[in-house]
Amino acid sequence: MGLSTAASSGAQRAAPAGFITLLDGFREKLDGELAAWLAHKRSAAGGFREALELIDGVGELVLHGGKRLRPALVYYTYRACGGPADSAVLPLALATELLHTYLLIHDDIMDHAEVRRGQPAAHVRFRRSHEARGFHGDAQDFGRSVAILLGDLSHTWAVELFTGAALDGPRARDLKRCFATMSEEVIGGQYLELLVAQRRGAPATPADNRSVDRETELRRVLRLKSGRYTAERPIQLGALLAGAGEAEIAALSRYGAAVGEAFQLQDDLLGMFGDAETVGKPVGEDLREGKFTFLIHHALAAASPADRRTLEAALGNPELTAGEVSDVRHILEESGARARVEGMIAFLAGLIGYLRERER
Repeated sequence: MGLSTAASSGAQRAAPAGFITLLDGFREKLDGELAAWLAHKRSAAGGFREALELIDGVGELVLHGGKRLRPALVYYTYRACGGPADSAVLPLALATELLHTYLLIHDDIMDHAEVRRGQPAAHVRFRRSHEARGFHGDAQDFGRSVAILLGDLSHTWAVELFTGAALDGPRARDLKRCFATMSEEVIGGQYLELLVAQRRGAPATPADNRSVDRETELRRVLRLKSGRYTAERPIQLGALLAGAGEAEIAALSRYGAAVGEAFQLQDDLLGMFGDAETVGKPVGEDLREGKFTFLIHHALAAASPADRRTLEAALGNPELTAGEVSDVRHILEESGARARVEGMIAFLAGLIGYLRERER
């Protein structure tokens, strides 16, 4: 997913083999750390059944797939900047992955998503557990409530690991600020994404800042939810831990911001035009969830009135059929929205190449 797979002109372009090899090797390394961490937590639970259920609930997601892109960027930036020891960087990389796990669990609740990484989302698993065990009360409410707790637990572990990794050393304060800022930015970006989708077509109120146009808002979401969270901040964390200089960190940050934004735009394309097995959820799910992306924005701006009505009716409709999703895909193609987003990705890819060559 993301930059490793492109859905352009009906074909998928593989990422450079070296990148895939690095990511696969790192995934094996990090998964070993994850398994050890979960085993440590299970041992510390001392047979407390309810605690074990929560630990295993997080483990069901964190050990089942995932690209490990963010922790890999922490790790390889640290090593590229001269960091010498895996023992110093792996806890920070693991903290980054567990922070991501917390956000995924809560994101699935907000999006009413049923599937994550090809398996039932956390709230769905515990809803089904409630039904299978004949518990009293509302199964959906139970599933959502337990999933919130799983996200909270994963976030607690992320903070625990980060604190242990970042308390020592001359850059401790900068590391803490970067990790906290990354967490705040992605939450702010999530809220802005909700606002953009929910107030679509609603009349302006005094509380709204409508002096900011829709495209500016979408760029802000892209920057906060992905540009910084997916690449720029993880890269900064690795560089800070390695003791890189300010100029080096600034150059890496520019590179990371472009990578993260391109990643999200490609992810949006895959959500409509990708392969469901690769994406890990049904194609068109973002449409059913009502996500207002650049793809939707460009389509609404360029489509015919009839196609615009079709698209507006489809956006946020959880009962959308495969045929209706196909109709929307046709609109995204015919309106030029897909080509516009692919052009944005191409521009960012060119910027990434330029920045890489300039800093050599």
